[in-house]
Amino acid sequence: MDRIGTAYWIEASDPPDSFPNPEFALDDNDGLLAIGGDLSIPRLLAAYRKGIFPWYDSEWQPILWWSPNPRAVLFTEELHVSRSLRKTLRKNIFTVSIDRNFADVVERCATTRSDTGTWINPSLAVAYRKLHEIGYAHAVETWANGELVGGLYGVNLGRVFYGESMFSVQTDASKVALVYLVAICRELGVELIDCQLASPHLASLGSRQISRQTFQDYLRRYTDFPQRSGWARDEQGTAGLLA
Repeated sequence: MDRIGTAYWIEASDPPDSFPNPEFALDDNDGLLAIGGDLSIPRLLAAYRKGIFPWYDSEWQPILWWSPNPRAVLFTEELHVSRSLRKTLRKNIFTVSIDRNFADVVERCATTRSDTGTWINPSLAVAYRKLHEIGYAHAVETWANGELVGGLYGVNLGRVFYGESMFSVQTDASKVALVYLVAICRELGVELIDCQLASPHLASLGSRQISRQTFQDYLRRYTDFPQRSGWARDEQGTAGLLA
């Protein structure tokens, strides 16, 4: 691993956990830490355990690895459901499910503009599908009249869910997906949802910013817990989410 300018260069042949200390990430560029490497399952899991995630700016760039400071997070006990969102949930306009159609959620996140979306190229989509196949990545789906209208996906390690991207083509569809995610996280003992970067959309649901060091402290405490199972859920209405 070599330093190139202000970031570190990682060779694909380097050990999966050969990331620099996240404290070396840039604070004035959304936390750019390293460039290169690969999207193998061991490297991705090693990255998430350290609070590092991959982004692309374009299809032709090498992999960019990031660790922002501050970090946007949502503690599952701090979810805020607005009055208008409560009305939407009570009306049962939507149904929700988990892991019914992971690949479609990732594809829609890649092609539908979202205020928390990332640039998802085919290689990244394949990598997350592999994580899904072995039980680390999960998708929450929001449906209306049998059509997928919103959702999110991310990675679970122990008591942390690392949110990667969300999409919505109908008002409140992604917010409903997040409310459902929080409900399942509470059931499974997942306490912290990583939102990566702050946005008004996520702040309205209760997310807040913490320092990188504080985030790292939580990861050291939470990611060594046993892996959570029981994520997959069939479709259900949304009124029960207000309980």
